[in-house]
Amino acid sequence: MKRVAIWLRRSGLALLALLIVAQFIPVNHANPSVDPAKSIYAKEKVPAPVKVIFDRSCANCHSNNTQWPWYSHVAPVSWMVANDVHEARAKMNLSTWGDYPADKREERLEEICEQLTNGDMPDPKYLLIHRNARLTPSERDAVCQWTEDSRQY
Repeated sequence: MKRVAIWLRRSGLALLALLIVAQFIPVNHANPSVDPAKSIYAKEKVPAPVKVIFDRSCANCHSNNTQWPWYSHVAPVSWMVANDVHEARAKMNLSTWGDYPADKREERLEEICEQLTNGDMPDPKYLLIHRNARLTPSERDAVCQWTEDSRQY
């Protein structure tokens, strides 16, 4: 019994030491500069209700205006959050929408609706903490209607 207690104490101390050391591993929390002329709002006619939805539920990961919460600075969660944001920006970035060729913008518009309809976006992990990012069916429909109206067949 005493051996188990000693082993548990040592394991706990080793885990604590690893967590402390992990805090010193740098994580990229950079928000690249934003040229408003290249944003989705400059390139597309986004209705005010859809803009509100994007700002509330999409832009924190899919733009260069990420608001990095306190927990995004605590390892190992910081690694996951930063990775998710960087992947999201690489997939679709509302801040650099104007840099996409027309065919890529068309694809992204279609994917926006697909991702919302499938429940893939907003990311379920994100929704665990950011409950206000959840979309109602009518909000989802409004975004999908806008994407359909915006696509140039």
